[in-house]
This record gives sequence, structure tokens and C-alpha cells, in this order.
Amino acid sequence: MKKVFLFLAIIFAATAAKAQFSVGADFVSNYIFRGAVQDSEPAIQPGIEYSTGVFSIGAWGSYSTNFASLQEADLYLSFGFDNGLSFGLTDYYYPTMSFFETDKAVSTHSFELNAGYETGSLSFAANYIFNNSTNTQDGTYYLEAGYAFTDNVSLAVGGGNGWVTATGGDDFQISNIALTVSKEVELTEKFSLPVFGQVILNPNTEMYHLVVGFSL
Repeated sequence: MKKVFLFLAIIFAATAAKAQFSVGADFVSNYIFRGAVQDSEPAIQPGIEYSTGVFSIGAWGSYSTNFASLQEADLYLSFGFDNGLSFGLTDYYYPTMSFFETDKAVSTHSFELNAGYETGSLSFAANYIFNNSTNTQDGTYYLEAGYAFTDNVSLAVGGGNGWVTATGGDDFQISNIALTVSKEVELTEKFSLPVFGQVILNPNTEMYHLVVGFSL
């Protein structure tokens, strides 16, 4: 894992000087990830990204507003091409243990390989956890297909095995059926607020969730 950290640092240093910078944050009523509850409290989810050409590197996090629940601070890098293909690596990190701790028995880092493809309104994604940690299972995968009905309405269906499921087994389970709706709420003549909502059904756990939020 130390080699992965070093690789991320080198890539960041090499591209930061000529990359484009973006920053933002979402405010959500609760945090649901791939159909599973990560945090039932309202959360602030900041993001920072550098991008240049087909390459992007960034950081994303989720922090409960009561500061006593979930904290997450991820790093990622990705390559997105004009033909719709994309590839990437995500480091899911939960700051309850040192960031530099790499012992699998206590580390709170989980590394995931990501691949995706978009064509028209259709999108496909495949994700694979390749290291074991205290938060995830080695060999966990998650597959998802999505369809955008309009620019503001989309449906995603996904599932996998391992920590994606309630039992943590090897069998594939559908865990996420999510309908997402977004709109711009005009507050003044010069300022509008992006608002979104999700209706989420998890057939694996037989649970239903509702999320609303806005972006800055």
C-alpha cells in the first residue's frame, strides 16, 4: 500500500501545475452508498479535484453533522476517454487509524479498481476491492447499470458480493435500485441552487431509503 500512496503523490505533483482545479460540496439528509446505509445523520460531503486531459485526481469525503458518526476521506484517480471508457483507482479511508498504517489487521484503507463505459443514455460500471482491511472484504465486487431518461432523471440498478451484501457472502445480490431526480431551484435572478433527491430500494436487505440534498 505504501507504493500506492507514493504513486498517488507523484502523479499529483506531476500534474497539479497544469491541471484545472474544482471544489464543491454536497449537503445530504443521510448517506447511502450502493444501497447500504453508511450514515443515518445529515452529512457534509466535500470534494476537490485536479484534472488535465483525460486524467483526474481528487479527494472526496463525508462528515456527519453531529461529528460523532461516520467520517470518510477518500482519494481517487481516473482516466476518462472520449469513447466513453473510464478506468480508475479509489482509496476509501476512514480516519479512525493513522493514514500511514498499512497493516491489514488494523488499516482502515480499502483500495478499489474502477471501470466504466457510457454510450448515449446508458452507463455501466464495474468495481473490485483488491485489498482486505477492517472495513471491507478482499475480492468484493460491485456492478451497476444506469439509464438517464432526461438530464434530470436517471435510474441505476446494481449489486455485488462481500461487504456490499447483508451476509457478506460470495453470492451476487442486487443491493441498489436508485431513482435520482435533480432540479435547479432559483433563489434570485442570478443564483440558483442544485437540488437532488433519491428513492433507493435494497432488495438484498429489503430496506427502502430516501435521500435529499443540495450542492454548492
